[in-house]
Amino acid sequence: MWLAAAAPSLARRLLFLGPPPPPLLLLLLSRSSRRRLHSLGRAAMPEKRPFERLPADVSPINYSLCLKPDLLDFTFEGKLEAAAQVRQATNQIVMNCADIDIITASYAPEGDEEIHATGFNYQNEDEKVTLSFPSTLQTGTGTLKIDFVGELNDKMKGFYRSKYTTPSGEVRYAAVTQFEATDARRAFPCWDEPAIKATFDISLVVPKDRVALSNMNVIDRKPYPDDENVVEVKFARTPVMSTYLVAFVVGEYDFVETRSKDGVCVRVYTPVGKAEQGKFALEVAAKTLPFYKDYFNVPYPLPKIDLIAIADFAAGAMENWGLVTYRETALLIDPKNSCSSSRQWVALVVGHELAHQWFGNLVTMEWWTHLWLNEGFASWIEYLCVDHCFPEYDIWTQFVSADYTRAQELDALDNSHPIEVSVGHPSEVDEIFDAISYSKGASVIRMLHDYIGDKDFKKGMNMYLTKFQQKNAATEDLWESLENASGKPIAAVMNTWTKQMGFPLIYVEAEQVEDDRLLRLSQRKFCASGPYAGEDCPQWMVPITISTSEDPNHAKLKILMDKPEMNVVLKNVKPDQWVKLNLGTVGFYRTQYSSAMLESLLPGIRDLSLPPVDRLGLQNDLFSLARAGIISTVEVLKVMEAFVNEPNYTVWSDLSCNLGILSTLLSHTDFYEEIQEFVKDVFSPIGERLGWDPKPGEGHLDALLRGLVLGKLGKAGHKATLEEARRRFKDHVEGKQILSADLRSPVYLTVLKHGDGTTLDIMLKLHKQADMQEEKNRIERVLGATLSPELIQKVLTFALSEEVRPQDTVSVIGGVAGGSKHGRKAAWKFIKDNWEELYNRYQGGFLISRLIKLSVEGFAVDKMAGEVKAFFESHPAPSAERTIQQCCENILLNAAWLKRDAESIHQYLLQRKASPPTA
Repeated sequence: MWLAAAAPSLARRLLFLGPPPPPLLLLLLSRSSRRRLHSLGRAAMPEKRPFERLPADVSPINYSLCLKPDLLDFTFEGKLEAAAQVRQATNQIVMNCADIDIITASYAPEGDEEIHATGFNYQNEDEKVTLSFPSTLQTGTGTLKIDFVGELNDKMKGFYRSKYTTPSGEVRYAAVTQFEATDARRAFPCWDEPAIKATFDISLVVPKDRVALSNMNVIDRKPYPDDENVVEVKFARTPVMSTYLVAFVVGEYDFVETRSKDGVCVRVYTPVGKAEQGKFALEVAAKTLPFYKDYFNVPYPLPKIDLIAIADFAAGAMENWGLVTYRETALLIDPKNSCSSSRQWVALVVGHELAHQWFGNLVTMEWWTHLWLNEGFASWIEYLCVDHCFPEYDIWTQFVSADYTRAQELDALDNSHPIEVSVGHPSEVDEIFDAISYSKGASVIRMLHDYIGDKDFKKGMNMYLTKFQQKNAATEDLWESLENASGKPIAAVMNTWTKQMGFPLIYVEAEQVEDDRLLRLSQRKFCASGPYAGEDCPQWMVPITISTSEDPNHAKLKILMDKPEMNVVLKNVKPDQWVKLNLGTVGFYRTQYSSAMLESLLPGIRDLSLPPVDRLGLQNDLFSLARAGIISTVEVLKVMEAFVNEPNYTVWSDLSCNLGILSTLLSHTDFYEEIQEFVKDVFSPIGERLGWDPKPGEGHLDALLRGLVLGKLGKAGHKATLEEARRRFKDHVEGKQILSADLRSPVYLTVLKHGDGTTLDIMLKLHKQADMQEEKNRIERVLGATLSPELIQKVLTFALSEEVRPQDTVSVIGGVAGGSKHGRKAAWKFIKDNWEELYNRYQGGFLISRLIKLSVEGFAVDKMAGEVKAFFESHPAPSAERTIQQCCENILLNAAWLKRDAESIHQYLLQRKASPPTA
């Protein structure tokens, strides 16, 4: 599953969607701050709810399932006939069941009489039902029959309704599914655990003018006896699979199709009249299937794969086997109106979900504790796949900015968690769909791939997939396969990364000894609150690469650091050569250089002799060290000025992100305008070089860079950029010259930030007129840039209106919170005032965590942490517990950073103004 919440850094950094990300800010705390952090940030986790997995005495072999949704009354009828195995004699069957009413249930042992259940005991808290029988069910096989009814809910989970508008303007509903993690039980009674696999024979009884889809191909379509307007659509039997991967869709769709070179039928289903917008995803999918088949050396096991755009969809996408569901914005590309970053996003999400068809669907995690393996792996290999399909995207550099650094921000907190989290009750599962499972998971797999080498990695993957196909596996099973393939101590190394939270800071100093360079390395846990002060500091086995200026793109030495301190000798390194750790920013650690080593590296930023991903990593490490109070923020600002000649999009993207974090922090001071002047000084040279219009020979990354830079300058109030943005916006609105898709976000953001009520009204009108969801989202994400309190209130009210799809309300409110200091306060008040409606809308899913995080994390006053903590103590949000703790911790960290560095930053900015630096 790709979470909209899992790609926020990507979405934000690529699309320049309004405000910079809310800071996960790191710093050294005073003793009193540390005490406050301990009492507020580390609010006691609720006690784990008692939980038992389903008893193993009865298990399914095959589900024969027929569902009849009513698209007007929003209900459905269901008939289940499950071939089951009684492994241990019992007089009851326990299954998962939620929001379903069972009408009748019976069990017929093979060759014997049917036994009717005499009682249905619903355990709503545990989402289980116990069927009681008047006599003992003996060991052996039999058929379990259940007739039931349920609701097509509006909560974007289980079997739910999704609202859409026909080309003629009529509002209608589709019936669609989202079962991961534990919501198949809302569509039919089942053994809803990933390790309880079975085959499925699915039939759907639907209006004859609707499209009906499921995991497999259609094998029969016949009139329904009671109603000539209804047909029964029967699908082929699935392979053995987990319940969370089952899917069905009933609605109105067009499609485009092709065959992959391996003969698999690939279709992309779109809203009616928009088939053209499915072509890009179709092309990506048709290239991706053969790529994975060759990489894993295992064929795709189903005859077809459908990719479908769903109007109301909570996640970004879901990897249901053979029927992958997507938000419209994660699948549809309009050749004229989609921006470059949307194409890239679609390519990544398609790559992610199709990887799951093998890694997750063919071989499935044994329990949710191993979720990271599914998501971390897919989040890594999606980049490998996109790099294969679109080498011009320079996607691996973008990985560092979008996933690697984001995971490190979160993992430096006291309230982080290990990659592997022991999960019990279903309510705990949503909480681990986060940047640790996805982005840190992907980052440590990237490090592992680099450590093993591609050839042995592929060999190990093939061994793993072949051994466990159609079965379940745990993390240790993958390590064993990779260890057998590579001969390296994979389990020993990787356990230090997956079973303990956090990551190391490697401190390095150097000494020239004749013709050699002696390096002294030491590792210590990196903490957001400054140097690790506890006893028994955790240790990691760290694959370390070392490069020099002689050959910046290749490692001069690779070592495995398996102790707290190490000395390393680099042979034949001249005194004037620089030495750098972590070539390619692949190792999941931060580096702190001695001042002499750092001084020697800085010219490599200005003259670009350091590779782009290493320039990015160096700057990001320094920024994080400043946030943690280990170095001064002023030192980092000086380094940022060395990027004046920087040509690389992703390096600028990361720089922009960090300056956004700093701007958010300094919005709590009275010298906010000075940091905006700094932003203008840093970005205006690259802005002048790029200009507004594409030049011949430019490509994908130039388009991304132009949007990023113009947005940054416009938001900061750069006079020439603001004037040109207003001129182009006027022409766009009047229809004289339509803005290119790549310029819309920066222009919209700029005119709104420096506009008035009329500007906002025009923007809301554009939103209403937009036919593409991408354009609606583009506008929704920048509305929060508006500054007047009255207009901010108007935007917040709009967020909960019918005009905004339920899943997108979060980004509108988040945009307000990130737009300004007043916006942050207004958004928090709005959430408190409308909590019941918001919580009910998202039913405690991951969108509620996202909403909380976006809305409160930018505060930088100690007392706000107490206010947030108190509010959620009286308004519990169990699936967001950890997020709330992380937010409280970040607020205290922000407050301490401000106290520590605000004055020195102010003095530096004033001094700069008095004597501007020469380029």
